[in-house]
Amino acid sequence: MLVTLNREIAKQIYEMRLSGNLVEEIRAPGQFVHLQPGYHCGTLLRRPFSIASVDEAQRELTLIYRAEGAGTKKMAEIPVGADVDVLGPLGNGFPLDACKPSEKALLVGGGVGVAPLFELSKQLKRKGVKVTHVFGFSDKSVMYYEEAFRTLGPTYLATVDGSAGTKGFVTDLIQSIEPEYDAMFACGPMPMLRALETYAEDKPVYLSLEERMGCGIGACYACVLHTADDPDGASYRKVCTDGPVFKVGEVVLG
Repeated sequence: MLVTLNREIAKQIYEMRLSGNLVEEIRAPGQFVHLQPGYHCGTLLRRPFSIASVDEAQRELTLIYRAEGAGTKKMAEIPVGADVDVLGPLGNGFPLDACKPSEKALLVGGGVGVAPLFELSKQLKRKGVKVTHVFGFSDKSVMYYEEAFRTLGPTYLATVDGSAGTKGFVTDLIQSIEPEYDAMFACGPMPMLRALETYAEDKPVYLSLEERMGCGIGACYACVLHTADDPDGASYRKVCTDGPVFKVGEVVLG
């Protein structure tokens, strides 16, 4: 795919826009692509990145990534106009039919896990669903897309150090504002997702998991998780092909 944009939008947080026919195959928000960061960077495996936004008219998709490892730091150096090796779209995304028009959806994200919720929010709003966003970041310097989300619905922020929004975690913020919702959709670090499992007692909760992957197509079994009904047995789900989105209660969060 052709790189049409690659810029830093927050501290070590980059926005990359890619153009190509692959965009026509995207089925649902929450799917991901497997990208080769670049040649001569010392990395063998591809990197999985959630699709943050889709522009079908321009045949473009947008990725959000943190440049902190060898591969992603190499990605930050890719110039506009370069061709990158992209495999996808992969996986199963968020179920849009979990909310009916006029119902309410709560979108909860942490760090780069906020990224796939942007396309989800756009599509839910287009459907007539009322969306509320609750996002957590380590500090103000790594926040992104705040104003873009505010155009779609109420947006609440938490930072660990209190430099923006409410000091604390997304769970603290949810308890504080007590938002009404018919379904919750979330993506972020595993401790955050485990904390959100408790909210599934009376409402459906869908979690997008961030896992290390080898192949991205289900062949290597590097991203498997036990099923919740057989936590100590041999029943597994692959994050890359069965997920990355799972309904709470389907898998054991590692």
